[in-house]
Amino acid sequence: MTHIDAGAELDPVHPVALPESRSGGLTGAEVAERVARGQVNDVPVRSSRSLGEIVRANVFTRFNAIIGVLWLIMLFVAPIQDSLFGFVILANTGIGIVQEWRAKQTLDSLAVIGESRPTVRRDGTAVEVPTSGIVLDDLVEIGPGDKVVVDGVCAEADGLEIDESLLTGEADPVVKRSGDPVMSGSFVVAGGGAFRATKVGREAYAAQLAEEASRFTLVHSELRTGISTILKYVTWMMVPAAIGLVVTQLVVKSDALKDAVARTVGGIIPMVPEGLVLLTSVAFAIGVIRLGRKQCLVQELPAIEGLARVDTVCLDKTGTLTEGGMDVTALRPLGGADETYVRRVLGALGESDPRPNASLQAIIDAYPDSEEWRCVESLPFSSARKYSGASFSEGDGEASTWLLGAPDVLLADGDPALAETERLNEQGLRVLLLTRTTRDLDDPEPARGARPTALVVLEQRLRPDAAGTLGYFAEQDVRAKVISGDNAVSVGAVAAKLGLSGTAVDARRLPAERKAMADALDEGTVFGRVTPQQKRDMVGALQSKGHTVAMTGDGVNDVLALKDADIGVSMGSGSEATRAVAQIVLLDNSFATLPSVVAEGRRVIGNITRVATLFLVKTVYSVLLAVLVVCWQVEYPFLPRHLTLLSTLTIGVPAFFLALAPNRERARPHFVRRVMRYSIPGGVVAGTATFVTYLIARHHYTGPDSLEAETSAATLTLFLVSMWVLAIIARPYTWWRVALVASMGVAFLLVLAVPALQTFFALKLVGMAMPWTAVAVAVVAAATLELTWKWVDRRFPA
Repeated sequence: MTHIDAGAELDPVHPVALPESRSGGLTGAEVAERVARGQVNDVPVRSSRSLGEIVRANVFTRFNAIIGVLWLIMLFVAPIQDSLFGFVILANTGIGIVQEWRAKQTLDSLAVIGESRPTVRRDGTAVEVPTSGIVLDDLVEIGPGDKVVVDGVCAEADGLEIDESLLTGEADPVVKRSGDPVMSGSFVVAGGGAFRATKVGREAYAAQLAEEASRFTLVHSELRTGISTILKYVTWMMVPAAIGLVVTQLVVKSDALKDAVARTVGGIIPMVPEGLVLLTSVAFAIGVIRLGRKQCLVQELPAIEGLARVDTVCLDKTGTLTEGGMDVTALRPLGGADETYVRRVLGALGESDPRPNASLQAIIDAYPDSEEWRCVESLPFSSARKYSGASFSEGDGEASTWLLGAPDVLLADGDPALAETERLNEQGLRVLLLTRTTRDLDDPEPARGARPTALVVLEQRLRPDAAGTLGYFAEQDVRAKVISGDNAVSVGAVAAKLGLSGTAVDARRLPAERKAMADALDEGTVFGRVTPQQKRDMVGALQSKGHTVAMTGDGVNDVLALKDADIGVSMGSGSEATRAVAQIVLLDNSFATLPSVVAEGRRVIGNITRVATLFLVKTVYSVLLAVLVVCWQVEYPFLPRHLTLLSTLTIGVPAFFLALAPNRERARPHFVRRVMRYSIPGGVVAGTATFVTYLIARHHYTGPDSLEAETSAATLTLFLVSMWVLAIIARPYTWWRVALVASMGVAFLLVLAVPALQTFFALKLVGMAMPWTAVAVAVVAAATLELTWKWVDRRFPA
């Protein structure tokens, strides 16, 4: 069978409709036969990386390879304490694998909860099955909001309109009739019907779409891109510095090869900021787990970061600010119409649509159907035209055609009913107009000449958590824009009830030109009568002015805008099409979960920016020390055990706690610049101070054991300066931050005070003059660091 190319013109040449005997779908025996032949839609849902991919991503890294080779060398040439860095890397990598595996399990379980269950017809009965349960030739029923999950041929169509824009780029819905092909990945915007599955599993176009759309990814993130950029520069610095160090140490320590190798490795190891990548992955993974506990499905990890950077949130009113349900509060006949007759018309209209939207469902609940009326033809509701309709054969033999929809669309300007509609809209009520038309439903303009018959007044149920969520965004300087297909005045009244002030604009009067539209969007807050294509244009206009835009929605009319927004947020009860394109799905349909996502993203971004400075200060001072050692032709002052101890106490342990701490700082751009403007001066000050102490100690101590005393003095200076860097990074102080910094200092004092630890780490302060000199150098360096960073803040603001 020929593959249907998404970009090609569809060619409906294949057999078309099911035989009459198949209108009830496949039988149980036919399904079993196809399952046995493997003709099942068995494409696995990839919501996350596999365990093998997680292990490979955490183990087989460039820096793990470097450290692994150096670790093996050290195991042969030096005591075990000089190989501690290898065990630390093993532990860190293990933590990374476990945390991402936990995140994967959370994500997979949430994906199963949020997975759609298509309706198929089997043995004449409609049943829901998992997407993977569809077999070849299954008869799949579809209605508004449903996504076409496998390729097929239309067997039944009742006003069926399918949007193929996600595949072809063509925004206009395509009317489908019996015999027309349907493509997986498209979705229904109006009407209903059924299609026969002609391609399932990996043959279907949806297989590739689902694979790409739901992949658990760590890419396309400013944070991770920035870290990759930093690591690239670090690699370039490492190579020449390491070569120079190797040559120098072998020449200087030609009579003690093992000691020369140990000190060379001691100089190379701290240049590698391997924990930074790991910690970023762990922070993201823990964010997924935390949000998962709140029933928030993050389909792509960077979405956590992305929503934290958002400065404009576009909200769809229905399903976001208001609950899905509505209630009919009044019926107002027009032009002397009989109210009893109008009720009968509304009851018949409700019965004519097999998949009613929220407005029509409220009418169905209020007005039961009259069994004498028979629907002859129906026109399903479409968000583009803003009305639905039906033709009836009444019980007494009369025929009539009715339209139900937006008054300002169905009525001509100046009609008296519009004034009444406007007054009701100002109260936040939703109003539908019932009109009787003499034109056929397939007429290009069925509403022309229609006679207004009644106004149906609906009250929307406000979400109890909406006001608090909008207030949170206002506090965080995130602008909210309400974009709805409803009347602008009505939407504005609803927004006002929730505390969102601003002008209400009718989107039909918005300029089409992007720059002019962007200016209008900056001024307005509430926009009504927005078409699906306009929603997409509005997102693009806001982005053209440099805004980072999040779009929320739950209906098919939101799909195009969700796809184009920087971050798409869908409700779990929304259409499958919206869930497929959104990066974040709120499975409990609670708009109040969004602040948690924003807070989680800000925690990750703010904390990783903090700890990245710690890691990169170490990299800078390590490279600088290597260069100074090469220039002065002296022995490298440290063994690997010394720098393992310093890295653990001043970076490793504190960074883990700081990376997972609460942080409400607003996310700011230019990650690399903001980190490097602190790391470079911090590393230069720490490296210079350490080398000054080392040179002084070389002149102070003499004798065969002088190198250990010189190393101990240099280690004291480097530890104190590194502790001051940690103390600055930990600001603003809370009790636990103070306790964290203090406990690291106490741990180092224990190493200096306990003889067994002194021996293990080869650290022993000799005499009084040199240790106090080391402290004095560290104090000067700390003061220099404070002044330098304050100058950097003024000279290079973030």
